[in-house]
Amino acid sequence: MQNALADAGYPARVLVACSGGPDSLALAAVAAYFARRGHVDGHPVSVGAAVVDHQLQPGSADVASRTAAVLRDLGLSPVEVLTVDVTSTGFGPEAAARDARHAALNAAADALGCDAILLGHTLDDQAEQVLLGLARGSGTRSLAGMRPARGRLLRPFLGLRRTETLEICEVEELDPWHDPSNSDPSFARSRTRGEVMPVLEEKLGPGVAESLARTAAILQQDADFLDDLAGQTYLSLVERRDGGVQLPEDAVRDLAPALRFRVIAKAAADVGGQQPGYGRLQAAEALLRRQGSAGPVELPGHVSVYRLSLSDLERERRAVEAGQGTPVPREAAPCGKLVFQHQKTAQQ
Repeated sequence: MQNALADAGYPARVLVACSGGPDSLALAAVAAYFARRGHVDGHPVSVGAAVVDHQLQPGSADVASRTAAVLRDLGLSPVEVLTVDVTSTGFGPEAAARDARHAALNAAADALGCDAILLGHTLDDQAEQVLLGLARGSGTRSLAGMRPARGRLLRPFLGLRRTETLEICEVEELDPWHDPSNSDPSFARSRTRGEVMPVLEEKLGPGVAESLARTAAILQQDADFLDDLAGQTYLSLVERRDGGVQLPEDAVRDLAPALRFRVIAKAAADVGGQQPGYGRLQAAEALLRRQGSAGPVELPGHVSVYRLSLSDLERERRAVEAGQGTPVPREAAPCGKLVFQHQKTAQQ
C-alpha cells in the first residue's frame, strides 16, 4: 500500500472502501496501521472509511453496521455507512451496483476532502476480469482489466492473492463477512471464481492467475497508447454542429482499424453515449463503406450515427440559400460526413 500512496503523491486524506469481506477488511487493517502512525514515508496521512450498503440482500444494513463498528475499532475515522439504490443501466446487475457504489464513494470523498479512495481488489479479481473479457470477446481495454490507479481510485492489493488477504485478517484477528453472491452460480464472475479458475489451475498448472494478471498489465500499456493516439486523432478531425459532432468520412476511412474503431467510440462518448460493443462499432464503421443504408445506426446511450453525403450537404446549402436552414461552412463540402447525434439533443 505504501507504493500505491507514493505513486499517488502521498494523499493527506484517504478513504477506504470496505464491504466487510476479506479483501477490503484486510486493506482497512493495513490502512489503519498507517493511520495510527500518522504518516506514510514521513508524509502526514489520515484515514477514513466508507461502507456501501447496496440493499440487494436481506440483512445488508446489519452487515454494513457491523462492518462500520469493526472499522471504528481499528481506529479509522470518520467511518460512514452509505446506502445506495441500485438501478439498472442496461449492462447487468454487477455494473449497476458498481456505478452506484462508485458514485457514493466519490460523493463521500468530496464531502470529507479525501484525495484517494482505496479499493480492495486483488490479483485474483484481476485474473477473473481478464477471463470474463475473453469470454465476451472484448477488446484491448477490457482485457487490460482494472487499473492500479484511475483518478483517485487506488487498488493497492492488485499484486496480492486472495489467500494473502485471508491471512492478514487471521493475523489481525478479524472475522470477515463472506458475501453469498460470490458463490452464487447465477453470476458469471462467481462461476469463474469457483469453477473455471480451479480447473485452469489444475489442468494448466499453478501460476495461471499470475499470468492473466501479467497479461492485463501488458495490455494496459498498449491500450493507453492507442487511446491517447485515438484521442489526438479525434480532436484533429471532429467538427461540432447543431449539438452533435461530425467526422470526415475519407479521413476516418483511411485510419488504421484499431484507431478507426476508437475514434468512432470517442465520437459517441462526446455526444453523451456509452461505450459501444464490437457489434455496434462494426455497424457504425460499415457506414464508411457506402454499402447499403446510410443509417442511422443506433449506439448505446441514445446516440444515432448516420452518413451525410455530398448530395445531403448540397441540399442543406440550397436550403440555406432559400432561407430555410442553418449555414453550412463551405469548407465542409469536400467530402461526406459521419454524423453523431444524441437523440434527446436532436429532438430539442
